[in-house]
Amino acid sequence: MPWFHARVSGMELQVWTSLLCLLWLLSSAQANVLESMLQRNSGKVTAGGSKESSGSATPLIPERMLLCHCYHHCPEDSTNNTCRTDGYCFTMVEEEEGGSPVLTSGCLGLVGSEFQCRDTGNARLRRILECCTDQDFCNRDLHPTLPPLKRPDHDSRIHHIALSSSMGVCFILLVASIIYCYRRYQRQGMRARYSMGLEQDETFIPAGESLKDLIEQSQSSGSGSGLPLLVQRTIAKQIQMVKQIGKGRYGEVWMGRWRGERVAVKVFFTTEEASWFRETEIYQTVLMRHENILGFIAADIKGTGSWTQLYLITDYHENGSLYDYLKSTTLDTKALLRLAYSAVSGLCHLHTEIFGTQGKPAIAHRDLKSKNILVKKNGTCCIADLGLAVKFISDTNEVDIPLNTRVGTKRYMPPEVLDESLNSCHFQSYIMADMYSFGLILWEMARRCVSGGIVEEYQLPYHDLVPTDPSYEDMREVVCIKRQRPSFPNRWSSDECLRQMGKLMTECWAHNPASRLTALRVKKTLAKMSESQDIKL
Repeated sequence: MPWFHARVSGMELQVWTSLLCLLWLLSSAQANVLESMLQRNSGKVTAGGSKESSGSATPLIPERMLLCHCYHHCPEDSTNNTCRTDGYCFTMVEEEEGGSPVLTSGCLGLVGSEFQCRDTGNARLRRILECCTDQDFCNRDLHPTLPPLKRPDHDSRIHHIALSSSMGVCFILLVASIIYCYRRYQRQGMRARYSMGLEQDETFIPAGESLKDLIEQSQSSGSGSGLPLLVQRTIAKQIQMVKQIGKGRYGEVWMGRWRGERVAVKVFFTTEEASWFRETEIYQTVLMRHENILGFIAADIKGTGSWTQLYLITDYHENGSLYDYLKSTTLDTKALLRLAYSAVSGLCHLHTEIFGTQGKPAIAHRDLKSKNILVKKNGTCCIADLGLAVKFISDTNEVDIPLNTRVGTKRYMPPEVLDESLNSCHFQSYIMADMYSFGLILWEMARRCVSGGIVEEYQLPYHDLVPTDPSYEDMREVVCIKRQRPSFPNRWSSDECLRQMGKLMTECWAHNPASRLTALRVKKTLAKMSESQDIKL
């Protein structure tokens, strides 16, 4: 069927011819559109109002031509800054990033002008364009103004703040988790010393045994370091809390009962774990027990996980601290010497190193004050609160300083601590710092001693020179710069005992640490004073 193939071929040829014609027409129309949009560069306005095109031989004759003012956008054949268009007159202001605004005006061709009149530029080029067609040179009355720079979107700002807050919270939680895990790890290490894994602890303390019996047995056993840990845990479990009797920066003090005997229970805050551990360690030092150092009974950790209580169980003294005692009680000469002698005896025992197979290291208190000395029923003192104590290891000539963030009491700090000149590697520096504080305690005692029927009300040292809660700067100015010390009442000069006490405390709080008396020297002087007054200590 050759005729059929010939017919198909003819039809295909007609189709291809039609497509080519259509493509030619489209390209011609596109050329005319481009020509009219780019009339500034490629088109020329003829005198007759027709427009010649290099790409088309047929002129485009508009229905109406508009005269516009042109500036920075004038065709080559424009005169007197005037151009003609079949579309719109425009005025435009644009500003490149970091540049200054530039004003432009001229003509826009009709084709595509409705889109160009809406142009607003881009991120790097801000632009505002206004168009008009109502009259010739109408664009002279156009005054486009660039909008103010866009501020960051409110929502994006909220997202940014939310993201920052979330990251901050996550970071804080991470740090808190690390600290918690670290402290728990430390606590586990401390608990290991006290964990015996026995359930029936009570069977290890026979009925009828008193605390005094248990302590005497531990003393005679030769260890000299206090009760066995198992006995300590048993006592701690069996104590009944009765009432709170005090509260400080470290925690609370309760009166408790063990088998009818009264005991003092110091409950430390978990933040003061280092103080609890240090005090427990010092109290259990070999040969530490002394009648003028608070009697240690037991230490224990109670609780699990998030709930923990750190117990330190000691002898109970109903008179409370020397601070409380002096506030409510006046002294005679005998009571004054008894308090002073017993207090310095306890301090002397702390400071003294005992040599031997089971020796005792020298210990400095570092937070000596009237609130850390207790008064016994018989009118003597015992030193307490050893959470900041330092030990001297004579074998290695090292000072064992506790890892504790706590510092001493500012009011009782010696000048070398206040001006940071204390030699922390030299143990004698801590001993002499204790003696300065002890001099202030003697002053507190002496003020409450009656002579000639006169006695001063109780006051803390430097009460008249610094605020109630003095800062380091307050104390440094008084103690280091002005070198002032608590003043003596005039009546002391007429009482031999108080006069000697004044001389004693002056030598204790000397500005130069090397000039201060030792605890042993003070103890001997007080013993002589008692002997001369025929007072038996």
